[in-house]
Amino acid sequence: METIMVYLDNMFAGLPRSPEVERMKQELLSGMEDKYLELKQEGRSENEAVGIVISEFGNIEELMEELGIQTEDASETYPVLTEEEVQAYLAAKRSAGFWTGLGVWLSSAGIAFLILMDTLFESLGSSSDQGTFGIGSVIGMSGMFVLAAVAVGMFIYSGMKLGRFEYMEKGFQLSRSLLMTIQRSKVSFALTYRVALITGVCLCILSPVFIFAGAYVNDTYAAYGVSALLATAGIGVFLFVYYGNIQGSYTTLLEEQHLNTARRKQETRVGQAVGVMIWPLATAFFLFTGLVYQRWDINWAIFPIVGILSGYISYYYENKKPS
Repeated sequence: METIMVYLDNMFAGLPRSPEVERMKQELLSGMEDKYLELKQEGRSENEAVGIVISEFGNIEELMEELGIQTEDASETYPVLTEEEVQAYLAAKRSAGFWTGLGVWLSSAGIAFLILMDTLFESLGSSSDQGTFGIGSVIGMSGMFVLAAVAVGMFIYSGMKLGRFEYMEKGFQLSRSLLMTIQRSKVSFALTYRVALITGVCLCILSPVFIFAGAYVNDTYAAYGVSALLATAGIGVFLFVYYGNIQGSYTTLLEEQHLNTARRKQETRVGQAVGVMIWPLATAFFLFTGLVYQRWDINWAIFPIVGILSGYISYYYENKKPS
């Protein structure tokens, strides 16, 4: 039922907030609720009931003409997206999310590799050859910078894939049939997105377990636990980025058509900027407190905290509705 209400809100988003429009919206919502409950009583599934209700929804343009209502943006003309353009956009967002998420994980894995090599060679050197001191740091730093370079390349590549869709920021239109198709796809994806978000948050929260387990064995293994924490938290962030990008593509298509207000664009930029900045800052804090103050024992906590914040920010900005 929530999906139907969201769909109705999207359909009325471009109309003026007058008593007449609100009354028409409430009447339509009441009819759709009755149809939805009737279908559920017949034994239809959630997706089937929502799809049928949406497909039987009246033509909003005809209702507007009957009431003599014009949209707030009637003076502006927006391009009508074809099914091929929509599918290409969805595929590009999915691909960009994969490469961006993988790049974030490689950045995290690079730091994990540095700590792993440094700890491993230090452990070997302390029991055998003093000359092995420093080799682990060199190998670890080299591996970290290689992985960071690959990650940056992935970020650039993902950005280039979305570059050709910049024209959509100025506003666009969708046919009613295509709008309903996208709505059904979003409904089908909703469970997957929630599971991915919950899994990512759980991975970030549970990742410190590796440190506790390692410390229980001995202090040296605690450093290995830090490496495992970074790799595991990186997987959680990958889930945020990848599935968040897919959810964001549906949000853009369903909730931002005809929408090019400065306020909404600013909100979108803020959400993206926070997501891009928060992980590099967390990594810099982690390295600074570890290398300068040798606080590897507690500075790992920044990653589960940032993981939770990142998941919340992703969910908030991908699901926030324009007002």
